[in-house]
Amino acid sequence: MTKLFASLLLAGAALSAQAASAPVTVQGAWARPIVPGQQSSGAYMTLVASEPLTLLGGESPAAGIVEIHQMKMEGDIMKMRAAENLPLVPGKPLQLAPGGYHFMLMDLQDPFKAGSQIPFTLRFRDAKGKVSTVQLRLPVQRVAPHDAHR
Repeated sequence: MTKLFASLLLAGAALSAQAASAPVTVQGAWARPIVPGQQSSGAYMTLVASEPLTLLGGESPAAGIVEIHQMKMEGDIMKMRAAENLPLVPGKPLQLAPGGYHFMLMDLQDPFKAGSQIPFTLRFRDAKGKVSTVQLRLPVQRVAPHDAHR
């Protein structure tokens, strides 16, 4: 248990350090493990921008396809659709979480196993049209980390 706790602390520190120079902070980032035969997973996080930004998407060498998706109730049916991009309002958290907006990782190169990490890159565009990236290492775990809802 102590080894797992230390790994989670290091992963959190790495996320904070890697995002520190960008105009966005990333909190509670994680990805779900998959079961045998499954070819997709979800990645979740909370983004807080310090200036107007647009989340353009993400990419990872661990997945052939990474898309922003939205889960939404339409009547009695839960539907999932791809979203082209998402605006970030300065100071207002954008939560990417199960049951709402999230990253869908498809065509996985290897199974995502709990306790591992996957490299992940976020892409943003600022109000002047400049595109920037934030490099992350997402911990793969069964449940959201304790700081996922800040």
